[in-house]
Amino acid sequence: MPPLILTVDDEQDVTDLVRFHLVRAGCDVITAATGREAIELVQRRHPDLILLDLMLPDIDGFGVCEILRRQPDTAAIPVIILTAWATPDARNIGLDLGALDYLTKPFSPRELVERVQHLLSLRQLPVTA
Repeated sequence: MPPLILTVDDEQDVTDLVRFHLVRAGCDVITAATGREAIELVQRRHPDLILLDLMLPDIDGFGVCEILRRQPDTAAIPVIILTAWATPDARNIGLDLGALDYLTKPFSPRELVERVQHLLSLRQLPVTA
């Protein structure tokens, strides 16, 4: 069964780009455009990994990450922050809240897939390239 990745971004072009490359890498991808939608999808579908933008229209990515880390059934899901917010403070806050990686936009799709594959390999979920 392919790994299930949730990508959370309110920019449809980013979502489409991420989905395209992750599907090519052998993943199933679900998407959310808001923080609330992301939390609901995580609780319902339990993805293997989450790609999380910080600047969302309702609950920002920091809030989403914090909520997910407080819940026992979602606390261990790996999170990669994928955002245009490139300040060291934002990076540190995201990592302190439990994200395992931080990638800034614009990003290399190849690098994104490699980082996803790396975190999935730590959970022993195979991804074919």
